Amino acid sequence: MSASPAHDAPATHVVHSRRFSCDGGEGALGHPRVWLTIPHEAGFIDCPYCDARYTLAAGASDAH
Repeated sequence: MSASPAHDAPATHVVHSRRFSCDGGEGALGHPRVWLTIPHEAGFIDCPYCDARYTLAAGASDAH
């Protein structure tokens, strides 16, 4: 039995606002735009479509 191929980890992005959108970033090959809000208690959120992780930059605001 052969080992399964290694997969790259999803991308991690630093954002400057708790509320932002993700569309996969690949134009027509991306995914539908979704609006995400980073929870105060977690400090990060993963996109439900592309699994990209978004973390909040130090000193970032709650506004968008």
